[in-house]
Amino acid sequence: MTGRLPRGVVALLLVPLLAGCSVGDVRRRPPDRSAPSPAPSAPAPSPTAAAVEVREVRVAVGRRYDPPFVEFVTADRGYALFAACDQRPPGRDCPARLYSTVDGGRSWRHLRHPRPVADGHQLYATGDLLLLSAGPRHWYTSTDGGATFTHATGERAPADWLAAQGRFQVDEGSGRVVRWYGRRARPLPVQPPVPGLNTVGEAGGLLVAAGVQDGRSHAAVSIDRGRTWRKTPVPGPATDLHVLFVRRDPDGQAWLVGHRPDRGGFPSVWRFQGEWTPVRADGHPEAIFSVAPIGGGLLAVNGPAGTGVVGEDRYHALGWPPGRDHYLTVLPDGTIAARGPADFLLATGRYADRRWVRVALEAA
Repeated sequence: MTGRLPRGVVALLLVPLLAGCSVGDVRRRPPDRSAPSPAPSAPAPSPTAAAVEVREVRVAVGRRYDPPFVEFVTADRGYALFAACDQRPPGRDCPARLYSTVDGGRSWRHLRHPRPVADGHQLYATGDLLLLSAGPRHWYTSTDGGATFTHATGERAPADWLAAQGRFQVDEGSGRVVRWYGRRARPLPVQPPVPGLNTVGEAGGLLVAAGVQDGRSHAAVSIDRGRTWRKTPVPGPATDLHVLFVRRDPDGQAWLVGHRPDRGGFPSVWRFQGEWTPVRADGHPEAIFSVAPIGGGLLAVNGPAGTGVVGEDRYHALGWPPGRDHYLTVLPDGTIAARGPADFLLATGRYADRRWVRVALEAA
């Protein structure tokens, strides 16, 4: 970990932060939040540069290829797609090239691309599922790490991929919450009482549905997989919020992140502790690019001012390597992933105690 944080924040890095009540026990009385949070024992120090392990690998694809699109699903497993040459779609003289790694980018293995010459190549990966888009309406899925692919056509991605995005989703067509059973989705018999519904997600046995109507946030929770719902007020005045997202941190706790239409300002954030508790971030930068709950009650933030964490109601700048052009997410194994225009950063560890790796795959 880089630099020193206030003693209270350091405690969050070492032991799990206990919520005021169990996420599953939504009927318990919420903790008393009337008293102010204890102040940090010392101000956060100036950030210093974090040590970064560089894993730079060159593969024989030809120097005409533009930087690849990289996607990791765990700290070890990832994929890379070279899909353009001289900023143009690949042709027969420059076919798309696909690679995989199982050791965190230390080495890469070439995979046979099922349709290397096409417009609009895209790469998606989650869990054990790899999806390639190769031209309009052509989709290729693999469940064995890219050894074999199944071809499908259609405007939407195949059902296997849609189902892999979560058991519960908001159907784009009907706007209703559906549950996936294998390759089929069925609407829940009881829909959540949420105006402007736009997001649903699971966290620690809790099913959360949320939305925005007239700038005000709304949410409901279920502890029985959507058979019954309880409305849970989201405190705060009506604002110009545009969309909400349910986020799950590595501890299994639920968060709500509310963005405004420009998506460039600091978002509104709530954390579920029996009820929705606003997350204060005193001293935060005004402009941000992405946020991600990383466990321990901490929220990682990056933007033009650099990268830091929100904890104990304050923003703490850190010397982490992701820059303003990187987008932060948290992988299912708890690894922080930061996707940039020319590289991919991985951070393993717990809470803010992270070991950073820069993965760079280059054409040779």
